[in-house]
Amino acid sequence: MKNTIRIERAVLNITQAELAEKVQVSRQTINAIESNKYIPSTILALKIARVFQKNVEAVFILEPED
Repeated sequence: MKNTIRIERAVLNITQAELAEKVQVSRQTINAIESNKYIPSTILALKIARVFQKNVEAVFILEPED
């Protein structure tokens, strides 16, 4: 699964730390998600999408091998 978190953060001009605070996780968690090293829970994916005011599918994209 890939994601557009880095792009969405740039649009809002917020840091990983600021996003992490908004969704109540560590900056390291956001970094791991952005780097595709960690797949977030459904709840966390929904919280992240809500910050960007987008649907989950607009932020998290399934790849064929998923």
